[in-house]
Amino acid sequence: MGEDWRKDRVGAALRGENPTVLRRMTAGFAVIGDVQFLPGYCVLITEDMAADRLTDLPRARRLAFLDDMERLGEAVERVCSRRDPGFRRINYEILGNHDAFLHAHIWPRFEWEPEVIRGRPVWLYPLDHWQQPETGLGPQHDDLRKELTETLSNPHP
Repeated sequence: MGEDWRKDRVGAALRGENPTVLRRMTAGFAVIGDVQFLPGYCVLITEDMAADRLTDLPRARRLAFLDDMERLGEAVERVCSRRDPGFRRINYEILGNHDAFLHAHIWPRFEWEPEVIRGRPVWLYPLDHWQQPETGLGPQHDDLRKELTETLSNPHP
């Protein structure tokens, strides 16, 4: 499969070839983030390959996408609060500045983050945080992936 799935994350998810997919949702796919310097980081990606913005979807699909985003955020919150006593909150972001497909970032935030960044956007982390091999998605995140998938599949304990 290689890394070709990264060039077309939505198409790869639809074909069952995107290895980051945790679960199919109503209007998209819950995926674990490529970087895990904030453990539990996930992304909701659209299932509509033509959707670049939220407003590209008909209203019913927009609402379904936003509901999926909230459900994914709740799952990340539940998992992160169980795993880390320093868990603070979830940040939700629909940006679309880099990848030209509709997606929503679900960022867990923690008390142990550097004070200068803790109350600010994740995007202010230095570039090296985004490229560290030890926090890149890998086998060391298998337990986290499993717990996120199980929590998404069983939303209420």
